[in-house]
Amino acid sequence: MDLSTTVDPEPTPEATTPDSPGHGPADLVFLSGPVHTVDPARSRASAVAVRGDRIVAVGHDAEVRDLIGPATDVVDLRGKLLIPGFQDAHVHPVGGGLELAQCDLSAAETADAYRELIASYAAAHPQAPWITGGGWSLEAFPGGMPTREFLDALVPDRPVFLVNRDHHGGWANSVALERAGLTSRTPDPADGRIERDADGRPSGMLQEGAMQLVADLIPQPTLAEQTAGLLRAQRLLHGYGVTAWQDAMLGRAPGMVDTIPAYVAARREGKLTARVTGALWWDRARGAEQIPELLEQRSVLTGGRLRATSVKIMQDGIAENHTAAMLSPYLTACGCASDNSGISFIDPEALRSYVTRLDAEGFQVHFHALGDRAVREALDAVEAARRTNGLRDTRPHLAHLQVVHPDDIPRFRRLGATANIQALWAAHEPQMDELTIPFLGAQRAAWQYPFGDLLRSGATLAAGSDWPVSSPDPIAALHVAVNRRTPDDPPSTPAFLPEQRIDLGAALAAYTAGSAYANHLDDTGTIQPGKLADLVVLDRDPFDGPDEEIAATRVLQTFVGGSRVYAADNA
Repeated sequence: MDLSTTVDPEPTPEATTPDSPGHGPADLVFLSGPVHTVDPARSRASAVAVRGDRIVAVGHDAEVRDLIGPATDVVDLRGKLLIPGFQDAHVHPVGGGLELAQCDLSAAETADAYRELIASYAAAHPQAPWITGGGWSLEAFPGGMPTREFLDALVPDRPVFLVNRDHHGGWANSVALERAGLTSRTPDPADGRIERDADGRPSGMLQEGAMQLVADLIPQPTLAEQTAGLLRAQRLLHGYGVTAWQDAMLGRAPGMVDTIPAYVAARREGKLTARVTGALWWDRARGAEQIPELLEQRSVLTGGRLRATSVKIMQDGIAENHTAAMLSPYLTACGCASDNSGISFIDPEALRSYVTRLDAEGFQVHFHALGDRAVREALDAVEAARRTNGLRDTRPHLAHLQVVHPDDIPRFRRLGATANIQALWAAHEPQMDELTIPFLGAQRAAWQYPFGDLLRSGATLAAGSDWPVSSPDPIAALHVAVNRRTPDDPPSTPAFLPEQRIDLGAALAAYTAGSAYANHLDDTGTIQPGKLADLVVLDRDPFDGPDEEIAATRVLQTFVGGSRVYAADNA
């Protein structure tokens, strides 16, 4: 990609120097808290004052009232909780925003519901050359394997390609498979699998890198459509109190559009209100020769509220389709060991070399590491970089961490590797109970999502949603991190590995200060004088209620740099 033709040369603005409280009235004041600061030295206050884009005072009402002038915007909290803005450390806003305008299946859960939604969307879009979208759940189909015949009955005359909720698999109809030239003789790609029927023909389900065989044929959305998707996602995320995020796939990745032009356009037009750290996609089909290109992208993309200072390396797949990289084989349906231990997308020795090179160039590395072998390979790569380069402030982080061998838990703290958790997944759901636990076995199943062990070991926790894989609502994630049950589960539902619960304070810190650390946004994440005024007003104080009611909390207002970017109708 010729970045000189796509990226504006917007310079990075000068940092704002915080004024002292005595330099005139505040622009914005919050009174009659509580305020949860995520500052261990002063965890609670009742008032906050903001001048420009910075916090200038935190304390009690009497300490802040003198900063109220004739033009000061005063927010009376009336007992509602003020917190730092949430930061999503692993999210895909452009793809999520685009899918909201396509055949969106994410709100449904059954095959019958998908049948109705697909048929309705196809009927409403008779001129669309392809039916695209996604968000369907694996557990809606036997073995997580929908068929081409299901789609053929609904859309026989046009290609259909629908990615599943976790975006590690795609579902195609016969027309799409024929256009891609897929037959019983087509070999599996090195980084994926073509599922097949009893006769060896492609069944309609494409796993991991095999998705690209069809996805490459789909007409790409226009720049206007991509930018609209990003801004649609930004509105949604601000509505959930998210003020900053790390885009976990900046660039052209398998089955995904190149997200860079949308960010550039939004920034150029002054519409990027969130703070965004971009994780540049590491092409696993290539090697170290791509590092100069990544350096160029970092240089020209970083400016304003966008910085491209991270590199995303996807080391494995997911447990549900048995592509997550495991130290020992998956079990079969009978409980016997199989011959499949998942896929390491990058050779571990090469991974150590690449990460060492990236670390030496000052890049953060953002790993997708879900299985215990992938986690170990990623940590080994971080250790190799530390051994060669010393302990640099690159803040590598490992996302997902579904299965972590106990021997690797203390390595996070020792290596300075952040544990980037997606807490919504740590609960009993059909995908967990039917497609994962039986094929992991009892011992490995007990190593899943070890938030409590990581926290107790001294690891830094960050948090993200992986939206559109799962809901972007941080409050729902907090609920699961604390309860190890979904928000829809009654309290009588067994908690999923309850010893791995973390308390609300730790979960909220992960989604604010922890993610700010992972994003290298050190002047955000807590409410302290001098920090940027990225703030969220909740409709209640969830610390005052039972843990089972955390998910009932709603966001009323969201501020980025002291500017209101979201207000609920009842705010």
